[in-house]
Amino acid sequence: MKSNLYKQAQELIDHLRDSRKRELEVLSGMTPEQFFGSHTRDSKNRIVEPPVWEMGHVGWFQELWTSRQLDRAAPIFEGADALYNSFRIPNAERWDLAFPTYKQTLTYITDVLESTIARLERPKISEDDIYFTRLVINHEDMHSETMVHIRQTLGYTQPEIADTRTQPVQAEEGYESHDIRIPGGTYMLGALPDDQPFVFDNEKWAHPVELEPFYIASTPVTQAEFARFVEAGGYLDRSLWSDEGWEWRTQENAVQPVFWKKMDGHWARRVFTEFVPLEPFLPMIHVNWYEANAFARWAGRRLPTEAEWEVAASSEPSQDRLSFTQSKRWFPWGNEEPTRAHANLDSAAMGPVDVRAFPLGDSAWGLRQMIGNVWEWTADTFEAFPGYVIDPYETYSEPSFGQQKVLRGGGWVTRRRVIRNTFRNFYTPDRNNIFAGFRTVAD
Repeated sequence: MKSNLYKQAQELIDHLRDSRKRELEVLSGMTPEQFFGSHTRDSKNRIVEPPVWEMGHVGWFQELWTSRQLDRAAPIFEGADALYNSFRIPNAERWDLAFPTYKQTLTYITDVLESTIARLERPKISEDDIYFTRLVINHEDMHSETMVHIRQTLGYTQPEIADTRTQPVQAEEGYESHDIRIPGGTYMLGALPDDQPFVFDNEKWAHPVELEPFYIASTPVTQAEFARFVEAGGYLDRSLWSDEGWEWRTQENAVQPVFWKKMDGHWARRVFTEFVPLEPFLPMIHVNWYEANAFARWAGRRLPTEAEWEVAASSEPSQDRLSFTQSKRWFPWGNEEPTRAHANLDSAAMGPVDVRAFPLGDSAWGLRQMIGNVWEWTADTFEAFPGYVIDPYETYSEPSFGQQKVLRGGGWVTRRRVIRNTFRNFYTPDRNNIFAGFRTVAD
């Protein structure tokens, strides 16, 4: 009988190949200048990196944590550390590096991939083999999402994804967004030990937090709702903005969302290379934390804390709905892995969809689309949980503690292997080019 580790290894080989296939899809179809970057590029766009850097970085990271970490093997490409170490090379400087050609870069990352697969095909597989392979798969899946938001940010063409939906997503036409009451109590925030195959250090471990009852919107804020905030002069009302938010708004001269513009008297938003009219029931997307917080104040509401978000996504109500049980779901709908009936993930719809869709993905409390469609900003600054212990990937979480805001839930581009109710994404509060929206809580 084959060992459990062997079976896991065979599954991970499939995931490695699938992850690389998607990475190459989202890197395809660009001109040489787009792929390698222009030295005269607007400095505002240097919050993202050139696509060629992304391509080499995922290979470098995989090599670093497999053959170099586990086998102490020599680097396949001697110059890789000087090009692809994300902790030592700031985003803005990545545009000016001397990169290998596309063919050379592809050869490098392919050699790394085949080396990683060969390790998993050995007769004896260790727990470390499995752990570090899961780490590099998660990393590459997250960077395939990064590559799509780079294309959106820089106005490149939409990536050509092979495995997409053949039929449009159907909305539940009679559904109306509403507030749902979540009772107070003691909730275990964070991941449970030995519960899931892989979690990051910032999810560890579940610890008690005290919650007061609260009312949370059943869906994310829509484009139509946000347009009313814009039309009401929300961007110019100082009382709605935090000090840091107002400073950002003033410096950027922001009077509307980053990819919006008026066309023939109506708002339109840029989707990669084209402007399309706002879709009223689609979730608001590409707003930063400052904008989300200002909207919430304007609406007489607030952003949920991440504990409120997680209890609404993962807990189950008691029979009388006056409290929640101590069970903890992996996903809003239960422990079943995400499918296309549950959530908008994996770029299957090639964009966000109607907030009234995916009733099968509702949480036990009835909240919709807490996984997929758009990442959701929470009120909280990204901090370590009590008893935090750093994982081998030391520069993943710790450098961002106290500096960034927490997002939950995943977006339409997010790979379903990555996301779960306890996953904590984090970005600086000024980042408005990511696939982020938000839902609100009654204040």
